[in-house]
Amino acid sequence: MARIEFDDVAHSYLRNPQKETDYAIKTIRNVWDDGGAYALLGPSGCGKTTLLNIISGLLTPTKGRVLYNGIDVTALPPEKRNIAQVFQFPVLYDTMTVYENLAFPLQNRRMGKIEIDQRVHEVAEILDLTAFLKHKAAGLAADAKQKISLGRGLVRSDVAAILFDEPLTVIDPHLKWHLRRKLKEIHEQLKLTLIYVTHDQMEALTFAEKVVIMYEGEIVQTGTPEELFENPEHKFVGFFIGSPGMNFLRCRLDGNVVYVDGERIKLEAKTADAAQKALGALELGIRPKYLEVSSTPVENGLAAIVKNIEDLGSYKIVTILFNDKTLYARLPEDIPAAKGKAWVVFPPQKIKLYSDGRLLK
Repeated sequence: MARIEFDDVAHSYLRNPQKETDYAIKTIRNVWDDGGAYALLGPSGCGKTTLLNIISGLLTPTKGRVLYNGIDVTALPPEKRNIAQVFQFPVLYDTMTVYENLAFPLQNRRMGKIEIDQRVHEVAEILDLTAFLKHKAAGLAADAKQKISLGRGLVRSDVAAILFDEPLTVIDPHLKWHLRRKLKEIHEQLKLTLIYVTHDQMEALTFAEKVVIMYEGEIVQTGTPEELFENPEHKFVGFFIGSPGMNFLRCRLDGNVVYVDGERIKLEAKTADAAQKALGALELGIRPKYLEVSSTPVENGLAAIVKNIEDLGSYKIVTILFNDKTLYARLPEDIPAAKGKAWVVFPPQKIKLYSDGRLLK
């Protein structure tokens, strides 16, 4: 297992990059702790796979160093880094049995037959593959093939880290939950360093201890699912995490209040203080979960119109027109809501302020 560190790593696919926009990966300083379970989360094209390939050695970064347990491995190829990588499509040998597929990485390292047999059966038990050990891989379902691919990464007990590049994309939705749960069990049992790339926030939030959010080649925040939801440090995190994403409104600060199209919204003192020296345009951010909606006038309520109500069983998503701005509120099932005139309340303790997309704190 390994502690993996990026020391001012940046990468461009251009031969002579001149400006920041030439880089697929902007300058990154980050640490993945030994034994941690991490998800790299972000939209397609944000640099997740490039970053993973730099970790594995498939790419050498244009700038900076990659360290494994403090040792510079930047110039080392993948086979010298002692890592395993699991790709979107299963990598295995169809003509081999499941047992032979799992044993192959160990045979290449010239391990003894008894040790290989013991390790293969251990991993097969973890992945529920014991009953298939004598079966040819070609005849198995997609989820079983992907479990074999996972097993080929797990079978090496000395591996420094296992890297997953969207490994569940080709798996049927009803099987994804089972494999995510299995990966969590594997991590809890073996304490391996796992880094899991995905664009699916549900996969990331249910798998990882910490989620690394990427946007336009940058790591914009690393945190637990709760930290990302409650305190998004970048506007993109607020938008990307949660369904619906965070509401954002352009605003103007005046003391301990902000004005949105002339409407006055009170702030907590610490929120207002953090915004006093902001140089860029200000935006108010609030999660739909914390936006309050009433069909009758209430204290600090601002006039609005409920345009739509989507009942999702245990909660409702309410679409609100606030002046000419569209907001979303997530209300518990027992809170009444009706279309038409309404009043919205912005609880001061739940309001965040952003300047140029960054949280003011």
